[in-house]
Amino acid sequence: MTQTVNDDSTERSGIAVLIATSLTLFSMFFGAGNLIFPPIMGASAGTNLTPAMIGFLIGGVALPVISIITIALSGTDIRDLVSRAGKPFGLVFSVMVYLSIGAFYALPRTGAVSFSTAVAPIIGTKSLTASIIFSFIFFAIAFYLCWNPGHIIDALGKVLTPILLGLLVLLVFLCLASLPASHDAPTGEYTASPLAAGLLEGYMTMDSIAALAFGIIVVTSLGHTGGGIGAKVVRRTSTAAIIAGSLLGVVYVGLGLIGHVIPNAQSYSDGATLLADAAQMTMGWPGQIVFGLIVLTACMTTAVGLIAATSEFFHRLLPQVSYRAWMIVFTIISFALSSAGLSSVLAIAVPIITFLYPVAITVVFVTIITHPMRLATSALWTFRLSAWMAAAWSAATTLAHVGVATDAFNSVLMLSPLQANQLGWIAPTVIAAMIGACVDLAVMKRSAT
Repeated sequence: MTQTVNDDSTERSGIAVLIATSLTLFSMFFGAGNLIFPPIMGASAGTNLTPAMIGFLIGGVALPVISIITIALSGTDIRDLVSRAGKPFGLVFSVMVYLSIGAFYALPRTGAVSFSTAVAPIIGTKSLTASIIFSFIFFAIAFYLCWNPGHIIDALGKVLTPILLGLLVLLVFLCLASLPASHDAPTGEYTASPLAAGLLEGYMTMDSIAALAFGIIVVTSLGHTGGGIGAKVVRRTSTAAIIAGSLLGVVYVGLGLIGHVIPNAQSYSDGATLLADAAQMTMGWPGQIVFGLIVLTACMTTAVGLIAATSEFFHRLLPQVSYRAWMIVFTIISFALSSAGLSSVLAIAVPIITFLYPVAITVVFVTIITHPMRLATSALWTFRLSAWMAAAWSAATTLAHVGVATDAFNSVLMLSPLQANQLGWIAPTVIAAMIGACVDLAVMKRSAT
């Protein structure tokens, strides 16, 4: 009898941890960009909202979920995962990922967006002094929440995320209940290829890259809270990723519908203004407070996740520097950049992120395909050639985009299908993977004989 009670208690505890972990993962993904992309997409897609939303969910939900599962399967962080393409490749790529989504771009952006979108409209000023004071408070709170990584699930999954979800549900419900349906014609790329356009919007949420950083936190948290090791952690991590992805999908659909129904939707140039006006229309002046709280909560949860993930990675990279020392470094850098402005940082960071995405997606899918077939160790050249090709093609595309030998690069790049849609890397990467698979098969046959 006692054993049965203990088993029931353990099972309930495991379910509670799983739910909290799922909410934590959702909150880490759902930042300011995730909040403002769907409504402006809903406005631009018009009557083509359905295919556009399907594309967005593939890029903004399916890919991040698959990336989390990939980290769980590998059981380690992004550096070890990508090092199958060579240790220098894995080191450089992983450092670029963590710096670009961390202290040199996404982290300071959480503070800057919170101030300009949620706070400045209420206090009526965007002065440097106000920005510095707000950024100090914002990152001090984020720093405090990250101080003990074992408490991150409690801080995010049990407190901040329910608040965020409650506010989002309130905003979506009131907008859909009170605003008239729109029948606007689609604009721009949503006219001819809405699914591809939506896919690119979801692709640019950066969540597929962020998932490679957040995944190890989820695996570690489940392993430290009774989740066990091995297949059990993989199963629980995968379940948490699917639950978090489902929540993201529901929220994205709701936000996209807000952009679809708000009057004069296509007069808006950004999702933040659209949502702020939607909140004002449905709730009056309290709507501005509600929208501000949504932005603050979304940015805070993302900031906590990024500080923890980045500090954990660099501590694993350089164990002689403690997790908390890295926290201090990255928090100070983020505070400084957030206070001073992000214009110069964005000019550098965006091309880097554009370069990283194809490589990240390639690594994820090759790992997913080879792991179930127990080919993770034997499919060496499949992994290497595909990763190298994705990196080379992406580097050439990025250089052409920033004006380096544009004509020379484009004369080759435009030979690939979908290059005009920023997906030209797919075809050459698949071909490289196939060549690598042939090499791997030849090596396997030679070893067998």
